[in-house]
Amino acid sequence: MAPVASQVAPPRPDFPTISQQNGVKPVSKAVLHLGHLPEKPKSPTEFHKSTYPRTPTRIDPNNPPWPAYRGYHEYSFAHATMGHRLPTILGKAIEDAVKTLNEQTDEDLILDLLGCIERMDDLMKDLSGNAKLRPIVDDGEGDIPLWNKEIAKYFQGKDFMNAPWLFAEAYKYRRLHECFTLSKHWRELDVFFRQKCDTFSRSQQAVFELATRFARPFKLPEGITEDKKALMLEAMFLELTQVCLWGNSTDLSLLINMTEEDIKKLQSTGGDHLAATIQNILGNDLPELWNVVKDLNNARVDFVLDNAGFELFCDCVYADFLIQSGHVSKVHFHGKRFAWFVSDVTFKDFNWLINSMVYGQLFPTASDSELDALRTLGERWKTYVREGKWIYEQHAFWCTGFTFWDLHSEAPDLFLHLSKSDLVFFKGDLNHRKLTYDCAAPASTPFDIAIGPMANFAGAPRVVSLRTIKSDVVVGLDSDETAERLDREEPGWKISGKYAVVLLSHGRPGEKVRFN
Repeated sequence: MAPVASQVAPPRPDFPTISQQNGVKPVSKAVLHLGHLPEKPKSPTEFHKSTYPRTPTRIDPNNPPWPAYRGYHEYSFAHATMGHRLPTILGKAIEDAVKTLNEQTDEDLILDLLGCIERMDDLMKDLSGNAKLRPIVDDGEGDIPLWNKEIAKYFQGKDFMNAPWLFAEAYKYRRLHECFTLSKHWRELDVFFRQKCDTFSRSQQAVFELATRFARPFKLPEGITEDKKALMLEAMFLELTQVCLWGNSTDLSLLINMTEEDIKKLQSTGGDHLAATIQNILGNDLPELWNVVKDLNNARVDFVLDNAGFELFCDCVYADFLIQSGHVSKVHFHGKRFAWFVSDVTFKDFNWLINSMVYGQLFPTASDSELDALRTLGERWKTYVREGKWIYEQHAFWCTGFTFWDLHSEAPDLFLHLSKSDLVFFKGDLNHRKLTYDCAAPASTPFDIAIGPMANFAGAPRVVSLRTIKSDVVVGLDSDETAERLDREEPGWKISGKYAVVLLSHGRPGEKVRFN
C-alpha cells in the first residue's frame, strides 16, 4: 500500500495571522489525502447496520434499542418536524384559540382564555428558541408523575432538538395541554377540533362509498358451499383491512395545506385503487392476519386508535364487519384523554362522528339515499355502544412520552388489560413509532424484535400494526435492499404516505402476566 501523502498548505498573504503580526512563525497545517482509507457511508442509515438492539439493561428513553432520531439530524424527518411542522401546527392552534376568543361575550371567559393564549405564545418561544425541556407544571392532571419522572431521570438539560424526536414531540403536545389545564374555564378546549370536523366533512366521496355498501348488515349468498363462503369472507376481510390501513393517510399533522382534491386521492377506497396499492404494502402479513381472525370465535379485539374523522370512520366500518362476521363479539377502542398530535381521536371525536352520521348535516350535496345509508350505519353503531359491544376507553398512558416498550413497567394495569384481548390493532404512524421505539433499526429487523416487550413478555397479546409510512422508522421488511433502493429512487418515500406495512406479532397470549 502506498504511503499516505501530505503537503504543507501555503500561507495566505492577504490575511496575516496574529502570530505573524507578533513575529511568531506560523504552525504549518498538513492537508491529508485519504484516498486509501475506507469509504465514507453513502447515507446516514449505514451507521445503523446492527441487526440486534442494545442489551435490555442499556435501553432507556434517551438510549433506545438503536440510535434515536433527534431534531438536529438534518437527514431525518425529525429535523423538518421540530424545525418547521411543529411551529406551524402550534401557530394554527393559536389562530383557533383566537377565533374562539373572538366568539366570547363573558369577560371572565375572555380573560381566562387570554391567559391560555399567552401560555401558547410562551410555548412558541420555547419551541422556536429550542429551550430546555422543563418539568410539566402541576395542573391537577393525573399524568404529572409519569411526565416529570421521565424528564428528571432521562432528559435533564435536554432541549427540543437534542432530545429524542418522539419524546420532544409528545412533550410539546403535553405543554400545549398545560396551556389550558391551568385555566379555570378552558380545560377541555380542543384547538384542533374544527380541523378534524372539517376534514371529515370534506371526505364525502369516500364516506358514501363505504356507507352505501355497509348500511345494511352484509349477507353471504344462499346456496353456496362453505368453502365458497369462506373465500368470499376472506376476500371481504382483506379489502376492508386495506381500507382501514389506507384510511390512515388522512393525518392532519401532515396535511397542513392540502386541497380537497388531494384528500380525495388519499381517501380513495375503490377496488381498483386497492388492487393498485397492495404492491405498496412493503411488509405484508395480511394472509397471516386472516389466518388468526378466521379462527377467532366470540372474541375480543382492541383498536388503539390514531386519527379522528375519516380514519376513525374506516376503523368503525372495519369493527362493524368483524362483529357481523361472527368472529368478534366485543371491540374496545382506545383513544386519547385530550387533544394529541393534532388529529388523534378523543372521546369527543368518537361521539361527534356517530352523532353527526345520525343527526348532522355535513354533506348538503348528498342524495337522500346516501344520507339514509349514513344514518342507518350510525344508528347501528349507537346500538353497539348501548349494548356494550363497542367500548371506548382512554388510559392516561397513551398521552405520555413513554414508548410501548415501557407499557409493561409504567402502566401494568393497561398491559394486563390488553393481555386479555384476542388481537390488538395499533393504528397509524405514531403508534407504530411508539411500538418500535422510533429509532434507526435496520429495515429488515423482524417486527417481534422491533417491538420488544410487546412481543416477548409473558402474556403479550397478538399485535398487528396497520401503518402508512410517514416517518423515518421502517422495520419488518424482507431485506434492507428494498429500503435502500427506495432511498435511491424515491427520496422522501418514508414520509409520503405512499407505502405501508401490515405487521403481525403472535406475542405470548395465554401465559400468566408477571411483574417484577
